[in-house]
Amino acid sequence: MRFGVMIEGQEGVNWERWRHFTDLVEGLGYESLWRSDHFFSLQERRGRDALETWVALTDTASRSSRLRFGPLVCSMTFRHPALLARMAAGVDLLSGGRLDLGVGAGWNVPEHEAFGIPFPSLKQRMDDLENCIRMIKALWSGEKVSLDGERWSLRDAELHPAPAQRPGPPIIVGGGGERRTLRIVARYADEWNAVNLGPEAYRAKLEVLARHCAAEGRDPATIRRSMMCAFIVGRDQAEVDRRAEAMREAVPPLQAIPADRTAAALRDRGWLVGTVEEARRQLEALAEAGLQRVMLQHHNQADDAVLELIAKELVPALATA
Repeated sequence: MRFGVMIEGQEGVNWERWRHFTDLVEGLGYESLWRSDHFFSLQERRGRDALETWVALTDTASRSSRLRFGPLVCSMTFRHPALLARMAAGVDLLSGGRLDLGVGAGWNVPEHEAFGIPFPSLKQRMDDLENCIRMIKALWSGEKVSLDGERWSLRDAELHPAPAQRPGPPIIVGGGGERRTLRIVARYADEWNAVNLGPEAYRAKLEVLARHCAAEGRDPATIRRSMMCAFIVGRDQAEVDRRAEAMREAVPPLQAIPADRTAAALRDRGWLVGTVEEARRQLEALAEAGLQRVMLQHHNQADDAVLELIAKELVPALATA
């Protein structure tokens, strides 16, 4: 199992903080660094910094030397697919081939309303996601591309220079919709990313994905499997309880949960919650279900110590090449 850290980039992330996380995550030996793609805070705290996703990734490309990194995930409603393909190719080149491109259909209505971005129906967004992935992959080939789509089309379009990775950066598709999303994963993705699922639910999703792969004539083993996991981890129960209380302050919506129920309620939602040993057992169960990569969703951004704890005491027990 490989371990990365995922930062909610819209929750007060400025240049000082983003560069701190790039240095910290690489220095602690994590495999990868990820960030969300949003325009403003999702916690209804107006005035919070929200560093633009691709500006931040460009800085990480030049600042880091080893980390893989990328968006988790880019809403395909936010950018023309040709623009996204160009940005991703450039950042991949700048990093020497360390970018993974995470994409999704888009979901947050208030952002679209605030910035005047069209928010189509779910069917249209899924159609657009599929069409955009086709366009991006085709453009990365370096050949002239002509493709028709309902919202975007290409006519003899070329993209130069091509990405460093060939045939291009790995495409990660995020989401768990069984009818469309997992079918798109089976057709186009190099990796499927889920969010906060327990072992049984995760195994059930993989079974659906396997059926889509069979229909597409694809070996499901060719698709890497990852999950974004929120977490509260401590050396002992007292430390877990302290971190649960700090998490309530860092993520105000959690204050709707009774304080004495926070840890249990979040564990029920699929978070990793418990001591290092308890978290290890949760992750081992997920690994047995088929999980290969974990992106630790670091909600309490002030708590560097928990990332150090996980890197030193949890990752070595589970890490794979």
